[in-house]
Parts: sequence; C-alpha cells; structure tokens
Amino acid sequence: MVKRFGSVGSGVAWAGLGLAAAMAAPSVPALARPYSLPIASSPPALPAPDAAAVAAQQELAQVGAAAFTAPGFRPGLVRHVVLFRFLRGVTPFQKAEIARRFLELAVDSRRPDGRSVVRSIETGLQNGGEGQDDGYEMGFLVTFGSEGDRNYYVGRPVVARPGFFDPAHDAFKTFLAPYLAGVLSFDYRVAAESQPPSASPPKSVKHHARRRK
Repeated sequence: MVKRFGSVGSGVAWAGLGLAAAMAAPSVPALARPYSLPIASSPPALPAPDAAAVAAQQELAQVGAAAFTAPGFRPGLVRHVVLFRFLRGVTPFQKAEIARRFLELAVDSRRPDGRSVVRSIETGLQNGGEGQDDGYEMGFLVTFGSEGDRNYYVGRPVVARPGFFDPAHDAFKTFLAPYLAGVLSFDYRVAAESQPPSASPPKSVKHHARRRK
C-alpha cells in the first residue's frame, strides 16, 4: 500500500522547509566529480629503439669505439638512405643550400689522417606519383666501403665518444636541424644485386661488321 504524505499544498510546504534548511546550513564547497577533473598531460614518450639500433649499441659496447669505427670494420658496400621533410616557410634557396652542403660532405668527411670516409653522395627531389612520400621532399643516397666508415660518418647518437665520429657531418646536422620537420634514415648492406642481361647489338650493326671482314 502506498502511503500519501499530505496534500499537494503540504508537499510544497515540505519543499520550502527543505530549501530554508539548506540555506541556513553552513556552506561546504562542492566536490568535483572525479570524471570532470582535467587529466594531467605527460610529455610524449620517446619511441623505443628498433632492433638494429639496439644491436649497434650492443656491438659498440662489445668491441669499443675504435674498432667499431675503423675503416676495415665489416668491409663491403653500405648504403645510407636519408629523406628530409622541411618546415613550412623553408625557401627553395635554403633547400638548395642544404643540398649543396650535404654533397660537400663527400669531400669534407675525412678521418684524422685525411682518408675519405664517403665513397659517393647523390641527391634529388621527390617526383614520384604514387602518393606514398609522406611529405618527404628531398632524398640522399650515401655509399660507404665498410660499416666502420658508415659508423664513423653517422656519429652521434650512435657513437658519441670524441675522436671517433666525423666532425664535418656533425656540424652539418647542427646547421640542418632548424629547417627540418622530419627525417628518415635507412641503412643496408648490399647483399645482392640484379641487372638485366647486356643488350646484343642491332642486326644492322652485325651485318655491317661481317661485310667489313
């Protein structure tokens, strides 16, 4: 059975009495609901190093900086691919200067005894139509004769011990940093190479050669 507590008028009276009691009570600051509180933002975590970076650091710790950056350390062709994505506002003149200074590393990157570190550097602007460039505009391909030469050239953060990294490349990275929105680096040893068979000379050339005999 549902009990009735007075008439509508008495209900209004009870409501008025409750409001008066609330006004008479000492004010207590309301507590915020837990889900309405702002969540403290933490700085973005640095990406975890990939397997190749971990292996390089382990090898460096095992053999030491002198061996790790020696010219004869793991000889063989090594390619160092670098892509640049520039900040907005970087002018074509500034991009051309960046490319010029990068190419000069083929001459400036040397060991303390004067030996060259780099075999060749080539560059170009992205002009593919696949739409997969992710905003990278300029690419470089650096070739080395050994992993030791590559290690000496790359330097920091892989090799940070003074005297065991290329000061010319290190200075170039300092110059470059204010212009970049992103950089991608990819290294590999040349494990295999494929070329089409050499084209045979045209028939007319063969016929002409036989007639001269």
